[in-house]
Amino acid sequence: MSEEQKDLQALSAKEAQTTSAETDENFDWDAYANDEVISASEKEALVQKYADTLSKVAEKEVVEGTVISMNKREVVVNIGYKSDGIISLNEFRYNPELKVGDKVEVYVETQEDKKGQLTLSHKQARALRSWDRVNEALENDEIIKGFVKCRTKGGMIVDVFGIEAFLPGSQIDVKPIRDYDIYVGKTMEFKVVKINQEFKNVVVSHKALIEAELEQQKKDIISKLEKGQVLEGAVKNITSYGVFIDLGGVDGLIHITDLSWGRVNHPNEIVQLDQKLNVVILDFDDEKKRIALGLKQLTPHPWDALNADLKVGDKVTGKVVVMADYGAFVEIAPGVEGLIHVSEMSWSQHLRSAQDFMKVGDDVEAVILTLDRDERKMSLGIKQLREDPWQNIEEKYGVGSKHNAKVRNFTNFGVFVEIEEGVDGLIHISDLSWTKKVKHPAEFTQIGAEIEVVVLEIDKENRRLSLGHKQLEENPWDVFETIFTVDSVHEGTITEIFDKGAVIALPYGVEGFATPRHLVKEDGSQAKVEEKLSFKVIEFNKAAKRIILSHSRIFEDEQKSEEKAKKSAEEKSTKKAVKQVKEKLEKTTLGDITELAALKEQMTAAKPEKATKAKKAKAETEALAESEAKED
Repeated sequence: MSEEQKDLQALSAKEAQTTSAETDENFDWDAYANDEVISASEKEALVQKYADTLSKVAEKEVVEGTVISMNKREVVVNIGYKSDGIISLNEFRYNPELKVGDKVEVYVETQEDKKGQLTLSHKQARALRSWDRVNEALENDEIIKGFVKCRTKGGMIVDVFGIEAFLPGSQIDVKPIRDYDIYVGKTMEFKVVKINQEFKNVVVSHKALIEAELEQQKKDIISKLEKGQVLEGAVKNITSYGVFIDLGGVDGLIHITDLSWGRVNHPNEIVQLDQKLNVVILDFDDEKKRIALGLKQLTPHPWDALNADLKVGDKVTGKVVVMADYGAFVEIAPGVEGLIHVSEMSWSQHLRSAQDFMKVGDDVEAVILTLDRDERKMSLGIKQLREDPWQNIEEKYGVGSKHNAKVRNFTNFGVFVEIEEGVDGLIHISDLSWTKKVKHPAEFTQIGAEIEVVVLEIDKENRRLSLGHKQLEENPWDVFETIFTVDSVHEGTITEIFDKGAVIALPYGVEGFATPRHLVKEDGSQAKVEEKLSFKVIEFNKAAKRIILSHSRIFEDEQKSEEKAKKSAEEKSTKKAVKQVKEKLEKTTLGDITELAALKEQMTAAKPEKATKAKKAKAETEALAESEAKED
């Protein structure tokens, strides 16, 4: 049989087999396609063997995978499934060190999408496991990685396991951070330091990682320190009270007073941030790990370089650096200061503040009053640059000289005035006016007003003048003595009434006094304030400058005059009757004797009444004198 015939025979047999298979529903086409016929059991075993090489993957679960390749946009992860998953590289930005072969957790979103692709998510896997991982990290004091996303008030927001954790500004580093933005977008190591389970808040710290190491570093550095040792450091922080210096793992403080021998208002006048400088160790505390540093101690003290020829009485110039109520500190050379006490700023005795004379920054000239080089103290004065006004006080302000003065202050007993700076005087209240009774100086003048004075007495030792104002005029009481004579009547106005009497304003600006009894009017009513009446002078005392008046005495004296005239007429009539009786005595009869007896009785009765009136007038005069004495 030829080869051609054999091929035809085989083809016929195959076609016959195909025809038979078409009618058989159980025909195994896979075996036919492979041109091999295998049994069903063999096929099942083969499928099971292939299935065992694949992982069992369920959707919506977190599984572990291996990074098998990476590019700039995507990461390919093998989770042992029949196909690999592709994840965006952005989901791994917290871990810039990711590389091929790393194990990562992924979340199976779908086993097959529309394109038949396995869909995975690393971000969701982290989110599902994040809370458990964060709590584990806190319990185990684990060091974790986080991605700094952005700034926020008081610190930074960090992505930790897909959770937004808070990184306080104070926990970024052991040194103060001036620019937070340099950390944004960086991946750093952290420790979880606090978790709020109720609000799901997480606080992390980077500072905690390096504190332990720095603590040991500090111990090593402090153990090698010695007082007086000079070290190099960098300015780490500047505060109002001093400067913190980084000595290479441990900080020291230069107090503001140890920055310069001169006055320093703020440390930033001397140093700048990050500036490197040499400092000397002044003191340190092993337990508290405090180190006190000095900068000015590296230079000689300015007092040591002060001019040796400088002495008390010399004039110096300087700048006011500090002001206080009690004085001003003047820097005459860097680090060399002198105090000008407020009492050395003016010859005036008035209490004043130093700010009235100068202010910080003023350039002043002064005289050295005291100089102690050992104690490094100096006192200065500026009033000594002017002549003491009390040096030749008698020549300029002699007794009897007249001057203009300024009212400075009041007391109950007088007025303090200043004629010129440093020359003060007192006007006693009794020397203000000849006529007006001044109860308080405020009734006569006011503070700040100008007043003319005459010098009465000079007290050079106590630097005080006794002055007068009324002495500028002649004593009007010499004239008043001739006008306001006793029993003279004058018109006056009642200006004030009180328990003991009233003050009456008389002509020529003089005042008089009347007791309540002498204010009774003729109709029996009492006189009132502002009422204008006639008054009689019943006493004038030039030495005491006192005039006692009476209104009631005017009509009382008139009544007395009338009564006196009436009595005089009665006495005349009586004398005439007696004369007639005597003339008829020789012709006396019984009836005449009876008439004479009646006349005698009448005269006898008149005598007691006259004596009573005399006693009453005397008593009134004594009472008035007693009242006036009490008033004085």
